[in-house]
Amino acid sequence: MRGIRVSPRRNGFLIFAVLCCSIFVTTGPAPRAQEQVPGPSSSTLEHGGEPQNWMTFYGNYQGWSYSSLDQISRKNVKDLLPAWAFGAGNPPPALNMRGGLESTPLVVDGVLYLEGIQNNIYALDAVTGNLLWKYNYPWPRAGLTVGAGGARGIAIGDGRLYMGTRDNHLVAVDSHTGKEIWNISVEDNAKCQCGINAAPLFIRGKVVTGVSGVSKSRAYVRAFDASTGKLIWNFDVIPSPDQPGGDTWPPNAYKTGSGATWLTGTYDPDSNIIFWGTGDPYPEDPSGRPGTNLYSDSVLALDADTGTLKWYHQEFPHDPYDYDSTMEPVLIEASIGGTKRKLIVHSSKDGFVYVYDRLTGKVLNTFPFMTVTWTKGLDADGKPLNLVDWKEEKSPMLCPGWGQGLAINHPAYSPQTGWWYMTAMEKCSWQNAVSDAASRVLSPKAPPHIAAFDPITGKTQWTFNTTFYNQSSLLLTAGDLVFAGDVKGNAFALDAKTGQQLWSFNTGSIICSLPMTYSVNGRQYVAIAAGGGSIGENNVDLYYKGAQSQIPPLSATLFVFALPANKK
Repeated sequence: MRGIRVSPRRNGFLIFAVLCCSIFVTTGPAPRAQEQVPGPSSSTLEHGGEPQNWMTFYGNYQGWSYSSLDQISRKNVKDLLPAWAFGAGNPPPALNMRGGLESTPLVVDGVLYLEGIQNNIYALDAVTGNLLWKYNYPWPRAGLTVGAGGARGIAIGDGRLYMGTRDNHLVAVDSHTGKEIWNISVEDNAKCQCGINAAPLFIRGKVVTGVSGVSKSRAYVRAFDASTGKLIWNFDVIPSPDQPGGDTWPPNAYKTGSGATWLTGTYDPDSNIIFWGTGDPYPEDPSGRPGTNLYSDSVLALDADTGTLKWYHQEFPHDPYDYDSTMEPVLIEASIGGTKRKLIVHSSKDGFVYVYDRLTGKVLNTFPFMTVTWTKGLDADGKPLNLVDWKEEKSPMLCPGWGQGLAINHPAYSPQTGWWYMTAMEKCSWQNAVSDAASRVLSPKAPPHIAAFDPITGKTQWTFNTTFYNQSSLLLTAGDLVFAGDVKGNAFALDAKTGQQLWSFNTGSIICSLPMTYSVNGRQYVAIAAGGGSIGENNVDLYYKGAQSQIPPLSATLFVFALPANKK
């Protein structure tokens, strides 16, 4: 590594940070070669064994959003109190960028790394919340399109933090100093009107990222060299005519086919396969794009070294309803018919859960996680049966509503209970409404709720009704707890076995983030970002008349909770 070389891990880093208290901001126009520096290494990330840390967006490569920490449990969570809080700030007015805080921190050896919605990075002492260093992303002032959504997280590996930006750059920052190492433009933001909202994946010396937006271009998944930022491989979600699947589009339509890869994928180290969900096709009017429109609304299995497509499954061919399949494929192992299988559990905006054989992509089961009216069901291969003809319906209510089955509210999986946990927003839409605003309606069959499912049978284990539909994601812990938050600003914990609410705390601002947990010196902490910034929170008033007066204003504060010292 050129420049400062920092001694391994926490002790040397804290001494350096406290003495210097500096803010490092560089532009680094060109990538430059870097030596490997201390951890976390690929081996550490792949094999776990450090439950005190939270080193990937979902807590592991499998997308569980689960921690094996159990100091905070069903019995004592009622005693949980704020330990510290940190204000991440909001973008300056000149950027014309919506504020808030959506991101999930990472923690490695007592240092917490948080991304602000304006793509700043903060390194904090995970025990006290004291600022160790800050990285300010150098925003351009011309041709900027920040796109929909905010900044949701970062990746770490080999001594570097990796961040996608809202203007579609990918940045590497030294995790010990905050100094920018490289900064590349993934694609011209002014042309594609796209960005990177989700956390990248660090995998064996590569940084893998998707892209958000791209409503008038085509999406991709790309891998870059983690040391230099050099492109290693690219997979086009929407194939050109000379690529496999290109014949599922009209001539030249692929150029604006979309299929955005909005959210972070997952990874199986044993097979070295990356799994990624893709978005809906464009244009929205399906008559302009006859065909199945590969690989929109699909789960992709990509070779991590080459980006080669191993298998795919398209969940909704020729999607007319904006039913993205961008949600993360959750990787689990479970017994089916007495045989242990490697599986994927994947939810879609279409209201269904798809259970796949992880190695072949074969659909093993499907079940709805919310009210579904757009189809009479799915066949054995997971394809829609008997799509509803809305012109023949007396009450033409589309459930889930157009693009409304899911948002950024990630599910979670507990190996302890063996259950998969999900938020059902239960948003529907009238097909005969005079306007989009008039079309918004909640399902008459079920209120918005959080539920636990047996992922093999699809059987619901319990439900917990929420005041409004929830934008936050779910965190599971070995203490048999489900942590989440709501748009009224309440952070809360549920019993993972019964769904009973056991604890809550009002943060004073919208929660639309994924909570996480970590431990330092034997004390467990739970971190929840409050502040809002998501698209869905703006529409609450369309479903609940007068509700906007109950929604707190945007802010940007990370709250960290712990048990009192004498309650550990």
